[in-house]
Amino acid sequence: MATNIQVTPSIKDTTKLERIGAHSHITGLGINDALESSSISPTTSSSGLIGQVKARKAMGVVFKLIQQGKIGGRAILLAGPPSTGKTALAMGLAQNLGNDIPFCSLSATEVFSLEVSKTEALTQAIRRSMGVRIVEEQEIMEGEVVEIQIDTLSGAKPGKTGRLTLCTTDMETIYDLGTKMIDRLTQERVTAGDVIRIDKGTGKISKLGRSVSRSRDYDAMGSNTKFVQCPEGELQKRTTVTHTVSLHEIDVINSRQQGFMALFAGDTGEISENIREQIDSKVSEWRTEGRATLVPGVLFIDEVHMLDMDCFSFLNRALESELCPIVILATNRGQAMIRGTNFMGPHGIPLDLLDRLLIIPTSPYTLEEMKEILRVRCGEEQVEMMDDALDLLTRIAKETSLRYAIQMITTSSLVAKKRNSKKVELSHIERCHKLFFDVQRSTKFIMEYQNQFLFHEVEEDSKPAPSNDNADKMEE
Repeated sequence: MATNIQVTPSIKDTTKLERIGAHSHITGLGINDALESSSISPTTSSSGLIGQVKARKAMGVVFKLIQQGKIGGRAILLAGPPSTGKTALAMGLAQNLGNDIPFCSLSATEVFSLEVSKTEALTQAIRRSMGVRIVEEQEIMEGEVVEIQIDTLSGAKPGKTGRLTLCTTDMETIYDLGTKMIDRLTQERVTAGDVIRIDKGTGKISKLGRSVSRSRDYDAMGSNTKFVQCPEGELQKRTTVTHTVSLHEIDVINSRQQGFMALFAGDTGEISENIREQIDSKVSEWRTEGRATLVPGVLFIDEVHMLDMDCFSFLNRALESELCPIVILATNRGQAMIRGTNFMGPHGIPLDLLDRLLIIPTSPYTLEEMKEILRVRCGEEQVEMMDDALDLLTRIAKETSLRYAIQMITTSSLVAKKRNSKKVELSHIERCHKLFFDVQRSTKFIMEYQNQFLFHEVEEDSKPAPSNDNADKMEE
């Protein structure tokens, strides 16, 4: 298998999903080349991030090291109280890296599964975060479509034949078309005036855009039409194509009978270590020949204190491997129990692993920073809010939590729509605050009506322990 390893470039879904997530407003770390915040002041939005200037500078240094490929096999720990932007910093780093560098994000609880072991789940996550950039030379035909002529044959052997006329600024050629090429041209909806690229090896047809010379054809132009110049020189060319695939994708393709289609099945299961060793040796050969280069990506593990001692030991060993990405961990715990042991540790992490980590602390937000975060979230969720309502929501965020206040944005906008108001007003925030409890009020409510809840055991715990005199009487 090692002599003929299959590599298929990853296919990205071009369908845009319009959905608002918790961190959908973040477009980067918001720092310039000098690692300074690109906003005017720390309390203004920069690429969706507000505040945490020191943490963003530290992540900027990490970003530079990742770009230069000098930080593979290193680990970073984002440590701070809840709602201080740890996950947001990781998402900002992912946006800055772009699509060319692999980024794998998972929660620590995803490691525990009945289908695959803990070490297998971590191995797959690590190999998802390691990319291989493969350089290949391909023969292509690139030109502007002058004419497509398709004839339907009738009689004893019905079918289709056709001719395709392609041109560049220097030449024009006519090609005979077979049935498969006619079907591909029909699927791509290629018409006269389109600039196309044909891969001679696979027969794949890519539509690059519409020729600039046809820009006046308003009847054949859509809102998303892209105009490109007519290609120059020869129709047939040799070009260098670069594919970036992850090691995990190569593992899945070579470990399943269905090959590339196994990536869409989702259930990859356990992958043999023998297959991984063969793939690693083949990738090493490609690197020696200059056909491929390693691209260390990022593995982000949130809520890392939920991992147990077995996982920590595996990560400790994996960080020493050559094929290891940069690992970013995040936790909101202080002194916590290390799972799988009876010992306490800082952040719930063993000391031997903690020594390997570069720790980036995050601090609580100030009142002005919270207000700006809520304003950014209102813009992301397309909610118009009055200034006094925003002030009240900021005060609620300070007294309760930022997450609770963010969740009240959408609910208050629904109340405003029900009352035929275009903007969220003070009364709408007060109404939602009465309807939905935060943690403090919910705890107070439970303690007030504790006797009416099922399976309540506070009464038994609150009973005084029997005195020694009563114990002696019982023994007599």
